[in-house]
Order: sequence, then C-alpha cells, then structure tokens
Amino acid sequence: MSTGTLISVEEYLRTSYSPDMEYVDGELVEINVGEWGHGIVQRNILVALTNNYPGVFAIPELRSRVRQTRYRLPDIAVTLKPIRTGVLNEPPFIAIEILSEEDRVSRLIEKLKEYAAFGTPHIWVFDPRLKQMFTFRDNALQEVLGDTIATGDPHLELTRAEVFQDLD
Repeated sequence: MSTGTLISVEEYLRTSYSPDMEYVDGELVEINVGEWGHGIVQRNILVALTNNYPGVFAIPELRSRVRQTRYRLPDIAVTLKPIRTGVLNEPPFIAIEILSEEDRVSRLIEKLKEYAAFGTPHIWVFDPRLKQMFTFRDNALQEVLGDTIATGDPHLELTRAEVFQDLD
C-alpha cells in the first residue's frame, strides 16, 4: 500500500522508516512484515547461505535501486562481493522474495519484472505456507519441483529442507 504523498528520491534515501518502505515513482510503498512463516524462511535462507557460502553476502531488506525512481527491498539480496554504499546500485546475484499472506500476485510480478529488467540473473520466490519454491525467468514464475533451487556459476544452492525447516 502506498502512502499517497510524493517525496523525492533524495528525501527517501536520507530518511529511515520503521519498518522500511519501498520507493516507487515518488511514493512510499509499505511492505508486509512480521509474519512467523516469512520470518522463519528468511532466517533459514540467511543462515544456510552464510554457513554454506562464506564468501557470499546475503543481506535482508537492503534498499536496492532497480530504476532511477524505484527502490525495492528484496527480502534477501545476495551479492558476490561487499557493497561500498548504503544502497545496492547494481543488480544482486540473487533477489529473493518470500511470500506473506497479504501479498498480491500483481505487485509481486511487478517487482520480479523490475529485478529482471535491472539485470538480476537469479530471482527466487518462496512460499512458506505451501512450502513451494519458484524461479522467475522469461517473465514467468516457474515452480521448482525438485528438492533444490540453485544458480549456475558460481553454484549456490538451497534445499527445500533448509528453507522450510521449523515451519511445522
């Protein structure tokens, strides 16, 4: 949900919000936060990536510029090197979104398309309620039917068990 008040990019970047908000063409957009399943899956992914790939940086809700007037907050942005600015200004290696009960498909697809257009090579979506994993490529969500979701080079992978542990 947007706030309806237009602000500049500069004002957005110098202001802290709690919880943080996305910035879309001058408007602040609230994100869904605070759900148990979402939080558990986010924690599981962060721990698995950090433990299994120490040279990779998995950062939760990092402001990411996807266009000049759009800043998104992927649930997890994965980079292959540390960033030197407070905002991610280049495509992450992986952008991860974790579904919440209140998420709308149209808003999700809009964000995923923005990540893709920005050049993010890997876009993953996780559904804690249904314990489903998806990749987004060629403007379509594709369910991962196997037990792992992975990238190419470098090879990073997560198992279904790692992602959805502690949900039952």
